[in-house]
Amino acid sequence: MSNLISMNKTLKSFFSKPATEPTLEVVLPTDVYSITTSVSEPAPTNFVRFSVKEQVLFAKRLSFLSQAGVSILESVTIIRNQAKSKRKQKIFDTVISDVASGQSLSKSLESYKHLFGDFTVNLIRVGETAGVLPENLMYLADELAKKYQLKRKVQGALIYPIFITLATLGVTGMLVIFIFPKIMPIFISLNVTLPWSTKVLLSLSRFLQNYGIFTLIAIIAALIGFEGVRRNWYPLTYATDWVILKLPIVGGIARSYNCANFCRTLGLNIRSGIPLSESMFITAEVTKNTVYKEAYVDFANHIIKGEKISSTMSHYTHVFPDMLPHMILIGETTGSLSSTLGYLSDMYEAEVDESTRNLSNSIEPILLLTMGILVGVIAISVIAPIYEVTKEIGNVR
Repeated sequence: MSNLISMNKTLKSFFSKPATEPTLEVVLPTDVYSITTSVSEPAPTNFVRFSVKEQVLFAKRLSFLSQAGVSILESVTIIRNQAKSKRKQKIFDTVISDVASGQSLSKSLESYKHLFGDFTVNLIRVGETAGVLPENLMYLADELAKKYQLKRKVQGALIYPIFITLATLGVTGMLVIFIFPKIMPIFISLNVTLPWSTKVLLSLSRFLQNYGIFTLIAIIAALIGFEGVRRNWYPLTYATDWVILKLPIVGGIARSYNCANFCRTLGLNIRSGIPLSESMFITAEVTKNTVYKEAYVDFANHIIKGEKISSTMSHYTHVFPDMLPHMILIGETTGSLSSTLGYLSDMYEAEVDESTRNLSNSIEPILLLTMGILVGVIAISVIAPIYEVTKEIGNVR
């Protein structure tokens, strides 16, 4: 627990918000965009979300306009006018006002880093400092696009198993709730001895008929409650992320996915000139899985002490493959860490791609077996009483 508290304090201290800027009202020239707003009061961001696709478009448009010689102020104004959401337009209005007052783009976007991400804000800051903003924005767009495609592959691979599972449960529920109750009264009226499977299914059918809606509402409420607690209670978040990494099939995909994101994010930060320890903190901040987030913070703390990533990573073999610290050690030794991380990210993305393509083939036998067992139990529960009826009729004759 002390490690978790230390990790949270480290992240909070590193990513603490800067001091509030003095209030300043600015009116832009009419040929750019006229607006009066307060620098110290960011636009409200309730119910506002910039998807990865929108972030990619933002970075690409800003890069193209910068390379064409358009100023940042005019570039953001053009992007603002293309935004369809009024709330997003207000956010860009604040950014325009800040830039017009002499503030850097990264400084203004820091107020909205929960929308754009620390990864984006820091790359823009480094690009402004080093005078390579268009190149950094293009790198950013490419990396975000790759992350987006990687995430879509994982999500797409899960659609088929989820669909089959829901279809199986739906068909089974329809048989138990609607079909089965219409057949059973016939057998009961004939005083046939029902097998245990039929009795269990009949009891389940009656329960679902009487309390099915309440049960469904309770399950949904329990899932929503669990997710709410998980998001706000760190130990449960950590435990859930740990369990996901240990699941068969899915756990392997999750580990490769996190390794790919780690290598790509860290490599791009290093290539952009961000110090290694700061790059590691940024990587931790943009990582969703808390198991990996805690590891990255530990890496950063050891880097500050003068230690290498590879030596610290060797203690985390339960979440990182053995090859990763060895390859990183080579990159550290040869001075080509960013290139090595780029190679590793491509390799792990290929692993995720292959695993997701094979996911359906791996899970399909399990789903078919489960479906066969459910349908078989229902069939036996119906056929067994019919057999008893025919046997009784034969005895009477």
